[in-house]
Amino acid sequence: MKNYLNFETEIKNLEIELEKLKDPYTQDGLSQVNTDKIMKIEKELDDKLKTIYSNLNSWQTTLVARHEERPKSKYFIDNLIDEFIPLAGDRNYAEDNSLISGFGKFEGTSVLVLGQEKGDDLDSRIERNFGMMRPEGYRKSIRLIQLADRFNIPVLSFIDTPGAYPGVGAEERGQAEAIARSIECSMKISVPNISIIIGEGGSGGAIALASSNKIIMLENAIYSVISPEGCATILWRDPKKTLEASKAMKLTSKDLLEMRIIDEIIKEPTGGAHRNKQEVVNNARISIKKNLDELLAMSRKEIISHRNNKFLSIGRDNSFLKSDDTTIGLISKKNYIESLIFNSKIRKILIFLTLVTILLLFVFLLQ
Repeated sequence: MKNYLNFETEIKNLEIELEKLKDPYTQDGLSQVNTDKIMKIEKELDDKLKTIYSNLNSWQTTLVARHEERPKSKYFIDNLIDEFIPLAGDRNYAEDNSLISGFGKFEGTSVLVLGQEKGDDLDSRIERNFGMMRPEGYRKSIRLIQLADRFNIPVLSFIDTPGAYPGVGAEERGQAEAIARSIECSMKISVPNISIIIGEGGSGGAIALASSNKIIMLENAIYSVISPEGCATILWRDPKKTLEASKAMKLTSKDLLEMRIIDEIIKEPTGGAHRNKQEVVNNARISIKKNLDELLAMSRKEIISHRNNKFLSIGRDNSFLKSDDTTIGLISKKNYIESLIFNSKIRKILIFLTLVTILLLFVFLLQ
């Protein structure tokens, strides 16, 4: 049974009608299939999908990125990587099943593959901890990335996580430290590393593996420092303001490409990646091959320099505050200037009060 999002009601009705027309068996027995009507509804369905998916807002894009039928890391690895050999364990505490890792071949080139896996059904989702990695998962990735760097093997990372696991045990075992070291390791290596955000790219849990030379993103994926629900709860004390939060956060692939946080968008079929998984895999193959070939032509020093320059250049073009006076996210340029003026007045008042207090204290001591 297909799963439909809350804005896909019309699509659902058309597909149900289409299935009934294609079934030659009715309550009255065998009937003739109306091919003309089928073709008409198929065209109407295709037009409806194009209309809806070409005008998705930020929150609707988030829902598509979280769709349970969307292709996961395991699907990409199975269809893109040959001779895959899985490797497990952080050699310190335990194995983290939320990260699929190992060596294989992509288009004849040996690669290290890291994939955050959410799972396809309830049992596998529980086993994979819904794609939320624990410290041992990040330490496993560090171990394998260092191994790949030693043998001059490129790294491919498939990102799909709501964030790192926030449990007590994970915090006790050094979750923040493990994420920080994973980012450090990814930035230091001298082999090409490419990250592909296929669904959710949430918080430090995603950045730990996405500190790469090239960050590629599926068209309807998201990449942000926090979930829209979390942002809405913090800023408005209302988790229902997810639309406002997701719009302000600029978490869609289009926004992120415009701000040069990501390098490329992989086009999805009309209606999202879950409607034609093989097409998405083929598009991903072309994109990864192109970017990998570009990076393999560089020397090890050039690869490090390329990665450093990429991250140092982020935010230098005033991405959030543009030349006009329109509101960008949560703040406009006019409000920003007014807040600076207000803060300078407050600062002068505080300095004056401090001087008066010191003077009064000095007079008191003299007496």
